[in-house]
Amino acid sequence: MPYDESVPPTPRRRPLLAAAALATVCLTAAGCGAGDDSGGARAEPRQGGGGTSAAPQPASPSRTAPAPGRTSVSPAPSAKPSGSTGGRASGPLSGRTVVIDPGHNPNNRLHTREINRQVDIGTAHKECDTTGTSTNSGYPEAEFTLDVSHRLRTLLEAQGAHVVLTYDNDRPYGPCVDERARIGNKAKADAVVSVHADGSAAGNRGFHVILPGPVRGGKADTTKIVEPSRALGTRIAGLFVRDTGSAPSNYVGGNTGLDIRKDLGGLNLSTVPKVFIECGNMRDPEDAALLTSANWRQKAAQGIADGISSYLKG
Repeated sequence: MPYDESVPPTPRRRPLLAAAALATVCLTAAGCGAGDDSGGARAEPRQGGGGTSAAPQPASPSRTAPAPGRTSVSPAPSAKPSGSTGGRASGPLSGRTVVIDPGHNPNNRLHTREINRQVDIGTAHKECDTTGTSTNSGYPEAEFTLDVSHRLRTLLEAQGAHVVLTYDNDRPYGPCVDERARIGNKAKADAVVSVHADGSAAGNRGFHVILPGPVRGGKADTTKIVEPSRALGTRIAGLFVRDTGSAPSNYVGGNTGLDIRKDLGGLNLSTVPKVFIECGNMRDPEDAALLTSANWRQKAAQGIADGISSYLKG
């Protein structure tokens, strides 16, 4: 099983906040902008490498799971990240840049040699990328993440934000985790969110937001982004609860919806505020029913958008 950029390591870290504190801090207008005018158990190993991605059609807000055995074909790798496809509206986020990082790539499974290549994440070396997980019925995480990312882009652009996607089904595999970080850094993003879904055991439910821990070594130095990333992640967690009705993870983060990691290249190499969100567990039947619903994916995008907007508005 390929190592997943977002698989929890051993041992689990202590919870960041009490669940009650999360509700108090994040679900009030003062704490997380709910009045905004816009939006100690260890996890089981991820199946198939875990991760996220979604619909590969940028113009379509949703996509159904591919038929068994279907092979998706992408053009050659893009030299630049994918930007917005539409005009930029004026709004409360005008002048702000948000980078959305759809986890994995639907075609990574066809390029195992390339994605298994080791890359430098500052403190260690890890695989370029992984294949991502899927529901038991075969809906790929990579399809999910791209679909949610398209919806999220639309919501943020409506508020005037300049939105950049790290990729948009415009390359046959990747990008590698170090390149994903560089894209956000080069854009001088005000916020970066990497969209994922987990692949843990049935019965493990809920979402969690992964925050960067303090890391310094080689090319990695998160000193300046730990606190703003925590603020970003806390806003997203609280408003994701409000907009989706989903509960914080019952298997990661001590029911806070938050988790700190020091082993993820996408976070370690970032020089701008960045978090990952695991929107749910694809291997749990109840969570899978949500993740495969276009209506719920829209709510998920709204929750992330509202969290980003609240963070950027201060």
